[in-house]
Amino acid sequence: MQLDPANRAASRRTVIDGAYVATVDAHDTEHAVGHVVIDGTRITAVGSGMAPRDVLEGAADRIDGRGHLLTPGLVNTHHHLYQWLTRGVAQDSILFDWLVALYPSWSRIDAGLVGAGAAGALAVLARSGCTTVGDHHYVFPRGSGDLVGAIVEAAADIGVRLHATRGSMDLGRSRGGLPPDFAVETTDAALDASRTAVEAYHDPSRDSMVRVAIAPCSPFSVTPDLLRESAVLARTLGVRLHTHGAETVEEEEYCVERFGLSPTRYLEGLGWLGRDVWMAHCVHLDDDAITRFAQTGTGVAHCPSSNARLAAGIAPIAALLRAGVPVGLGVDGAASNESGQLGTEIRQAVLLGRLRTGADSLSVRHALRMATVGGARVLGRDSELGSIEPGKLADLALWRIDGVEHASIADPVAALGLASLPPLSRLLVGGRTVVDDGEVTRVDERLVAEASARASRELAERT
Repeated sequence: MQLDPANRAASRRTVIDGAYVATVDAHDTEHAVGHVVIDGTRITAVGSGMAPRDVLEGAADRIDGRGHLLTPGLVNTHHHLYQWLTRGVAQDSILFDWLVALYPSWSRIDAGLVGAGAAGALAVLARSGCTTVGDHHYVFPRGSGDLVGAIVEAAADIGVRLHATRGSMDLGRSRGGLPPDFAVETTDAALDASRTAVEAYHDPSRDSMVRVAIAPCSPFSVTPDLLRESAVLARTLGVRLHTHGAETVEEEEYCVERFGLSPTRYLEGLGWLGRDVWMAHCVHLDDDAITRFAQTGTGVAHCPSSNARLAAGIAPIAALLRAGVPVGLGVDGAASNESGQLGTEIRQAVLLGRLRTGADSLSVRHALRMATVGGARVLGRDSELGSIEPGKLADLALWRIDGVEHASIADPVAALGLASLPPLSRLLVGGRTVVDDGEVTRVDERLVAEASARASRELAERT
């Protein structure tokens, strides 16, 4: 009997052989020399030593992992892909001033520009070991087309999993918000568009390449009505909730002055704490807020480089982890983290965490866990993604650590978490190669770069 192409792909076996394997499972199992077997889209075996001969004989592809560190694919829990087009602007500003400087540009985007920017940002994320991308898009100018659809298409082109959040803003400056009035939607329009995005693109299946969440932007750009009704809508549709929270002292002051509450208590009163919620940044959380996050299972997307770029502060990550709060890593928008890489955030998380709470407070393995299974937990997918275990989806990153920059580092995980980012030899998403020898495989990088540069220039000219 002949297999059709889909079944042929599902039956394909790949073996990664001889790598240092950091599984990031519940026991932090590591194999100094190990092998991983992939059948179709899933991991079917993990073990010490080189792969047995009978396993290799049935393999369509054997990847030589000697001289490499093998980790789960990295999970990015917070990004703004469209901001790839506005990097290098407002370089010395805090968050509120930075936003005011950039809103006029962002209010002129359309689907074509967003797609070009997203492709560039996603290519760089993949090249830094990222297999799953959480994107928060919240600017929807009138007549701009299907912006969520453009991002979904770009992720499919690159080959990574996407958690697209349909964001929104309905609180313009004339009503006490931060964004200009021309950059916001009405409450009803935002809710209707959020429902439409979920219905059009959300795939809840285990192998899903696209999931959609509902994500009003922040307490200073969204009305209480939109926050409250978005929570009801998301739970009716069975999708997750995302927003920015407790990012800066200015946000804290805004919430106390306007609502008489901290950002956490304000959001909690509107239904915004729970296992189906994750918030970006969470830099300024007191002990009460950390307790509430832990008790409710609310997740945190930690974005260390962006927080440093905007002088927002250092999030209390060690305290959050001790309390059992789900914590993942995020790049944040490339306009506040110009590198756009997720792999480098592992090192940033370690270094900034130690600046806040001491040299022994955050290890490289803590940070790797945040970047993988921690991020998967934040996105509600830790049963499918984030560790190297039989039954999980074959999203894997193979890092070369035998070159001159890394060969003398005693601990392979430290080569990833303390040194410069190692070269990425292979990135697999569902068993399929999307990066090979440091380059994305499904698109022409040169054309992606040219398109994103043109889009950036066009947006600047519009502004």
